[in-house]
Amino acid sequence: MAEVLQFRVPAGSRYTLLVWGLEEEAGLEHSLFSAFSKFGPLYSLKTHRNAAVAGPGCYAVVKFYSAGDARRAQLACNGQKLFQKSPLKVCLCTKQKGFQQQVLALSSNKCQELANHYLGFNGWSSRIITLQNMSGFDGENEDLGETSQKPSVKYLCAVEVTLPHHGLRSRGVALSEVDVESSEDPLQFVTATRRAQKLAAGKALSCAFQKILLIVLENGKVAVEYYPTQEEELTDSLTEEELKGLIQV
Repeated sequence: MAEVLQFRVPAGSRYTLLVWGLEEEAGLEHSLFSAFSKFGPLYSLKTHRNAAVAGPGCYAVVKFYSAGDARRAQLACNGQKLFQKSPLKVCLCTKQKGFQQQVLALSSNKCQELANHYLGFNGWSSRIITLQNMSGFDGENEDLGETSQKPSVKYLCAVEVTLPHHGLRSRGVALSEVDVESSEDPLQFVTATRRAQKLAAGKALSCAFQKILLIVLENGKVAVEYYPTQEEELTDSLTEEELKGLIQV
């Protein structure tokens, strides 16, 4: 049975494992990561000390990108000692309350991690099509007395992600704005500009990945589908010159 993965934060209890019976020790998170990442890439892993009424020790919350990977890890690790002397209790989280149900986009770094795992480091590439300085484009508000207390730097970025082995490309466009802490310090403008450029590029890369679906087959092979909205598909079909012109307008 195939599983469809999106470049989005895994939402729901079926992606999450609770691990009890952990002994507090140095490098605990590293040991847990080594043990559970064997079953698939992890979105997050956090350890917490037990409540006072529960006695000494720790528990961990491990979240996978794949529900299938989480289930395999639970079956294989429950009741096993793994890296410590006493066996661990590992279960799928069954409570929906308290879990983020809203589907959120992955950060650009997480998108790259997921793509590297399933597509390989050479299975995808990205490039910046255009990076436009949009600062001051809404200066007409100044005539109306609507100037902001702090100046800001705005950048609009368009990024293209290409999957050559699948014959697929996807584009993302994003805008970022960063306040300049001190308009009297030129270095503050430089710092804000660099940060705005980096944020815009990261958001655009994440936006491009949102249109890509990874279909993980039982044999471990990965198929890819392109799934944009009608408006996004129109943007992706534009030539670079047309896209740049649209952004400038």
